Amino acid sequence: MAIFIASIVFVALVVLLLGLRIFFVKNGEFPNMHIGGSKALKDKGVNCATTQDRLDQKAGRENRLDFARMSRVVEDSVS
Repeated sequence: MAIFIASIVFVALVVLLLGLRIFFVKNGEFPNMHIGGSKALKDKGVNCATTQDRLDQKAGRENRLDFARMSRVVEDSVS
């Protein structure tokens, strides 16, 4: 029983220490560990895969790519 109580106290202590900034700082929040949250990577133009996919889909909608015409061009060039 003593080991169980000691483990509960240990886990509570770890949670408290990991959440120190969140619990005790006004407007505390977890640090942004996402690629998009890094200023250095933003300056280099590096995006995460989700952001890159969203940008590519937006560009595709804006350009109104005609895939049917593109496939005919590819088929003609192969034959």
